[in-house]
Amino acid sequence: MRAFNDVRAADTADQLWLLEHPPVFTLGLAGRREHVLAAGDIPVVSTDRGGQVTYHAPGQAVAYVMLDLRRAGIGVKELVRRLEGAAIEVLAGCGVAGERRAGMPGVYVRGAKIAAVGLRVARGCTYHGIALNVDMDLAPFERIDPCGYPGLAATSLAREGAGDKIGYVTTSLGHRGDRWSGRSSPLNSSSSIATEAVQQLLGDAITRWLKTT
Repeated sequence: MRAFNDVRAADTADQLWLLEHPPVFTLGLAGRREHVLAAGDIPVVSTDRGGQVTYHAPGQAVAYVMLDLRRAGIGVKELVRRLEGAAIEVLAGCGVAGERRAGMPGVYVRGAKIAAVGLRVARGCTYHGIALNVDMDLAPFERIDPCGYPGLAATSLAREGAGDKIGYVTTSLGHRGDRWSGRSSPLNSSSSIATEAVQQLLGDAITRWLKTT
């Protein structure tokens, strides 16, 4: 991501990357080690995104957004709002009611966090993005203060009982936006069909929300 952003020019097309990570705790630029309570055998990696600590693992749909904010005509707060809106749209399609919380970026279901947003802006362009919990082991979230908030619970589509509703995506994946020059899904061999499907839905929703004026 950083390498792409470092060399992009004013006419470089924006890109959206869809992926999963192996198990890892990541610390943002504001991250404090004391918010990692018990890392155990899970690596802790410092990153250049905003925010505190979060957890990534297979079963989580991650979308990295390489967007020229000046060309898009929006600021970073509006981008965060649109990424949250895209995740809320995907959740609604799976029968789950997501919501924003004032002063706490991300998306929540009855107070538990289901999607985290973390961005970096350099030279007027963004990278990093949003992570949506689909069907993953949530126990490691108990080994950190998620996003710097002690006791903040985490949830997922699977925990919210949406597993049997994700099948509807097979009729939704025909929609593809032309906003991006590159869209990829480098899924590892343990990725579930459900996570791959939600990745594609999230990518489509982000494409639509970034076309909103």
